[in-house]
Amino acid sequence: MRFPPRTARIGAAAALLSALLVGGTVTATSANAAATAVGSICYSDLPSQAHDTLDLIEQGGPYPYSQDGTVFQNREGVLPGQSTGYYHEYTVITPGSSTRGARRIVTGEENQEDYYTADHYESFDLVDHGC
Repeated sequence: MRFPPRTARIGAAAALLSALLVGGTVTATSANAAATAVGSICYSDLPSQAHDTLDLIEQGGPYPYSQDGTVFQNREGVLPGQSTGYYHEYTVITPGSSTRGARRIVTGEENQEDYYTADHYESFDLVDHGC
C-alpha cells in the first residue's frame, strides 16, 4: 500500500495542536510541519510536462538534465523516511524557464510511488495513477 496522505495530514495537524496546547504558541517549525504534509493529486490533474517526465521515467530516459535520475536525499523530511537511495528525482520542464525550474517528480523505488512537487520540495503530492 502506498503512503496514506490523509495520515500525514492528521499527523501534522496533531503536531500543530500539540504545540498550541503545550506552549500556547506556534513556532515556525510546527507551522511548517503542518504546511508541508504530503497530499495527493490525480494523474489527470498534473501538468502535461509531468506526464512527459513520467513517460521518460517509464522508458528509462533519455532525460533532459544530467541531474535527472539522481538520488533525492529528502533533506527537508517531507516525504516518508526511507534509506538513502530509495528516492530519485526528475525534472518537470517549466515552459519559458531558462533553468530547471521548481517542478519535480520524485519516485520511490520499492513501492513504485511517484510524488509531484511544484515548489522545489516544500510540499509534495502523491500521484494517484487511477484517476
